Amino acid sequence: MTQKVLKRPEVLAPAGTLEKLKTAIHYGADAVYIGGNAYGLRSRAGNFTYEDMQEGVAFAKAHNAKVYVAANMVTHEGNEEGAGEFFRELRDVGISAVIVSDPALIEICATEAPGLPIHLSTQASATNFETLEFWKNEGLERVVLAREVSMAEVAEIRKNTDVEIEAFIHGAMCISYSGRCTLSNHMSMRDANRGGCSQSCRWKYELYDMPFGTEQHRGLTDKGQVTEEFSMSAVDMTMIEHIPDLIENGVDSLKIEGRMKSIHYVSTVANVYKAAVDSYIADPENYVCKQEWIDELWKVAQRELSTGFYYHTPSENEQLFGPRRKIPQYQFVGEVMAYDPATKIATIRQRNHFSVGDEIEFYSPGFKHFEQSVEWMKNDEGEMIDRAPNPMMILTMPVVQDVAVGDMIRKKKE
Repeated sequence: MTQKVLKRPEVLAPAGTLEKLKTAIHYGADAVYIGGNAYGLRSRAGNFTYEDMQEGVAFAKAHNAKVYVAANMVTHEGNEEGAGEFFRELRDVGISAVIVSDPALIEICATEAPGLPIHLSTQASATNFETLEFWKNEGLERVVLAREVSMAEVAEIRKNTDVEIEAFIHGAMCISYSGRCTLSNHMSMRDANRGGCSQSCRWKYELYDMPFGTEQHRGLTDKGQVTEEFSMSAVDMTMIEHIPDLIENGVDSLKIEGRMKSIHYVSTVANVYKAAVDSYIADPENYVCKQEWIDELWKVAQRELSTGFYYHTPSENEQLFGPRRKIPQYQFVGEVMAYDPATKIATIRQRNHFSVGDEIEFYSPGFKHFEQSVEWMKNDEGEMIDRAPNPMMILTMPVVQDVAVGDMIRKKKE
């Protein structure tokens, strides 16, 4: 019996800055998605200049990775001006594809920047194979599925179309349908669908009755105490325990959310999913989802985690109602800038405060980890110090195992 040949999916990581782009690729991402200086949905994500893109694309190509640009805003009259030139710049700098939701921008890109591949954004709510076939006939190579699609629907879509499928596997989930929300527009005069979302759903709210114009607080208990404030937000997604389903059902790209997240988040999540995908592709029959992968993702979790719409329709259990479980918090405290294997002394660039005696954890690409305590530290003038309080300061310290440039250090928050 011939063994089924599995296609290895791409691990696609967010990159809000050039530093995050390099970090994501260094830690295992096969591709990254970034924002340009226009037409995206993350106006505060540290979007890329043309020069940044050039450097990012060169770095990606040197590491056999790809760079995509999100240009997924909904254009109002006049917003599309200059889009043709923008897309031609992306094509000429070597961007691998542009992610678009607005048909006007898709048409402009296809006609004015021929040769630049187009991917359909999740904002376009693609939920069936007929939709994927429509966009295939329009010349698109890949469709990012709506986050409301179930795993059974993914399987059915794959059976009926050969368009590349990209699906979200980790990160924050918008509470509204396919990210189409106007809360921010009404509450802070910032258009969420044109890059200005103020995440109004994550604000804290209280309930009031207003009978006959007299306010009555709904959040009072029988004893007159105010109950827990609430948000209208969803918990975050993780699919680490379901990598086989994603691969077996033909998902071509596994998308991690978070262009505004830290390099601690990007490096950790890319590292985990790279390890899981490689493990399954290497030996599907004996694959096991390792507990250490799950534990690692909790080190950068900000909220509870769920599987979104993949296996059931989310209920109140997948929303941020009521008191939250206390999640262990880890802080990114430094990165290795140099290492002398003869003396086992590492040169560290500080990113957050830590001190002699702290228990810290080193982690590196390939899912390598070790823990140690900080025995001593010296500043860049060779003076002994007992703590590293200054942002980006350079220091040296002994390590108990070999490290490499780019390895990162975290510690558990008190």
